[in-house]
Amino acid sequence: MTAPITQDVLTLPRKLPETDKTNIVGLTRDALREALIAAGTPEKQAKMRLGQLWQWVYHWGVRDFAAMTNLAKDYRALLAAHFTIELPEVVTRQISEDGTRKYLVRIAGGHEVEVVYIPETDRGTLCISSQVGCTLTCSFCHTGTQKLVRNLTAGEIVGQVMLARDDLGEWPVQGAPKDETRLISNIVLMGMGEPLYNFDNVRDAMKVVMDNEGIALGRRRITLSTSGVVPEIARTATEIGCLLAVSFHATTDEVRDQLVPINKRWNIATLLEALKAYPGLSNSERITFEYVMLDGINDTKEDAYRLVELLKGIPAKVNLIPFNEWPGAPYKRSSGNRIHAFADIIYNAGYASPIRTPRGEDIMAACGQLKSATERARKSKAQIAAEAGL
Repeated sequence: MTAPITQDVLTLPRKLPETDKTNIVGLTRDALREALIAAGTPEKQAKMRLGQLWQWVYHWGVRDFAAMTNLAKDYRALLAAHFTIELPEVVTRQISEDGTRKYLVRIAGGHEVEVVYIPETDRGTLCISSQVGCTLTCSFCHTGTQKLVRNLTAGEIVGQVMLARDDLGEWPVQGAPKDETRLISNIVLMGMGEPLYNFDNVRDAMKVVMDNEGIALGRRRITLSTSGVVPEIARTATEIGCLLAVSFHATTDEVRDQLVPINKRWNIATLLEALKAYPGLSNSERITFEYVMLDGINDTKEDAYRLVELLKGIPAKVNLIPFNEWPGAPYKRSSGNRIHAFADIIYNAGYASPIRTPRGEDIMAACGQLKSATERARKSKAQIAAEAGL
């Protein structure tokens, strides 16, 4: 019997805003074209109108139909009558001493997720969420201690990118010289949630983000991180085409079962077979293996040598992540010496093994620390039901 792909948990339905207007944000080109025709756009004009609207929303970042000056006034009125351009609401913004920004973002139903922007000298990475909470309960991850509430819509995923661009002032200015600098040059789906448990919405959102007439981030600028939802891995390559990262964290099933419980469904051998078959896999598009360094748990030299053996036949790099401790965490960070010794073994075997510099720890924005301020666990069932519109 094959295991279900979706998580075994009841997710609460989305409480829709009280409007009959369609939010444009997150609609694929095909879906937006159909919506424009349904709203009264002549079918012969639909392709042209779609292109104009797409550029206003995703290239220029315009939210007001009245400002779309290459559209006739009556058509702008038609759009305003049928559509909105809505983003999630930024509740708080924190800026770390190292420049990392963390946004607490409220979505429909009153639920909250977190988005993190990490500036570096050669890139700017935006870490976005795909679910409210998470169902995976990985024992080292603070984010995973918040129970899953629901999947994010494609619009809520794209909206995270757009609100960060708002905050960073990254939309181009009409009439100004073209500026090729990208403050958000990379996106990682490494925030709250397991992206492959919300596959369709993640795929549609990334199609919007990658579209070269709008936000225009190339597929190799986007990395999707999964804990190992094996049946969806091949679809990720064929339907999204972005780079892949795997939350690996252990070299034996016994340890990985504890750290990443999804391993009980799809174990290390099954996961590695799926990765070896990843369509289009080449040295130029290596799979990233994320490996959090936990003192006395998974950080021995024997673990390092086992990891080298497991990686054979897979173009890979290993991101070593010093454990980001949080209140009540059951683990400690490996010592610097232990981490460097581990990295050396991986590197000497021919694999890149960068040690990630913890960022944003002072605002709890580091890897594995994301957890919205309003935890579902603090709320009564009645409160949750009320917020979800039940």
